[in-house]
Amino acid sequence: MSAVPSGSGVMWLDNPGRPAPRPRLEQSLVVDVLVIGGGYLGLWSALRARQQDPTASVVLVEGNRIGWAASGRNGGFVSSSITHGTANGLARWPGEIGTLERLGRENLDGMERELDELGVECGFERTGELTVATLPHQVDELREWAQESGEEFLDRDAVRERIDSPTFLAGMWSPRGTALVDPARLAWGLADAAERAGVHIYERTPIRDLDDRLTSVQAVADSGSVTASTVVLATNAFPSLLRRLRLYTVPVYDYALGTAPLSAAQLASIGWAGREGLSDSGNRFHYSRLTQDNRILWGGYDAIYHYGSRIRREYDERAATFSLLAEQLFETFPQLVGLPIDYAWGGVIDTCTRFAAFYGTAWGGKVGYAMGFTGLGVGTTRFAADVVADLLAGRRTERTSLEMVRHKGFPWPPEPARALGINWTRAALASADANGGRRDLWLRALDSVGIGFDS
Repeated sequence: MSAVPSGSGVMWLDNPGRPAPRPRLEQSLVVDVLVIGGGYLGLWSALRARQQDPTASVVLVEGNRIGWAASGRNGGFVSSSITHGTANGLARWPGEIGTLERLGRENLDGMERELDELGVECGFERTGELTVATLPHQVDELREWAQESGEEFLDRDAVRERIDSPTFLAGMWSPRGTALVDPARLAWGLADAAERAGVHIYERTPIRDLDDRLTSVQAVADSGSVTASTVVLATNAFPSLLRRLRLYTVPVYDYALGTAPLSAAQLASIGWAGREGLSDSGNRFHYSRLTQDNRILWGGYDAIYHYGSRIRREYDERAATFSLLAEQLFETFPQLVGLPIDYAWGGVIDTCTRFAAFYGTAWGGKVGYAMGFTGLGVGTTRFAADVVADLLAGRRTERTSLEMVRHKGFPWPPEPARALGINWTRAALASADANGGRRDLWLRALDSVGIGFDS
């Protein structure tokens, strides 16, 4: 079996086309709109500010580089769901699920059109997604899920005709709800579009403090400051500059591998002619896809939380998880044993107790935010930017009237209860997968109050 590289390397960021670093903020500015964070939410928010008022002065500041964190490290799945899946949306907002599903579809369609209009080249492919059963109890679950959602159920022969793995027992084919992108190129393209629209971007400028003034907000960095009439907080997994929000998300580390490009013979041995996004239906699930140069990205399963919600650069590498993912990859595709693994990396995502992003404002409506995307932020951040723009402008719209937008859900408990609860839940989810999907008393109790932890 191929050895996992000893050092980490993010496949998407290893690109000779990566933009040169932008300047640091080294002055004091007064602007109309300040966006803090250079991931997808921040980039869409900066674009929206200029699109809605071309005369507004808009500045975006990023503590590192554009797209270096979750926006440049994810699997590149763009989902139409803004609720982290239909099942999660139905469980939490049953009276709104029809509207939420429609808004999600409109968001994905609108994103496809807008990226084309903006000239953002990010390898956007409307591939759809194949969800597979790898354990016997998951077959009936997928069949029921397909019937309820109107998607196509595939038996073992049919699913292996699409993607050939001896571990696939059944599948559900969803042709329209998922697109694939190169996530780093998406971030870089949005940054370029924002600058062309008149946004000023500063990199390597961590904001240390926010100061609530009478009619404005001042953001203070090491070598400059920005005073703005309105501020969008788009820091997601990192500790919020609004302390009141810090218990509403926890940072969870997700890991992935990137193989060498497959030869024509290797690709033929597994099929995958439709280039679908791929995931399995376990509680601790994998996600996988082909890149434009026919590498396999293989990630997920081993989500890791560190006590105290710690975020550290060294956590981006985890040899035990890389080895586990490699073993699982070649169990899934034994015909590829010996294929080199060129990349192995990790990154932190923000998860919340309700699994779907939450929204709000602070300081008299001068600060807006969205957080808690729980791994499905590639598409949802565009919807979230529109929600935050509406909230900051005081507009009552269909989006801002949603119960999903008006309420945040439950905060996480403080330590040590937080770590104990999360790790107990991870163990319970693994046990459920190993015991025919049966959820124990702990998981049923969490289900009853709408709290969970995503693997």
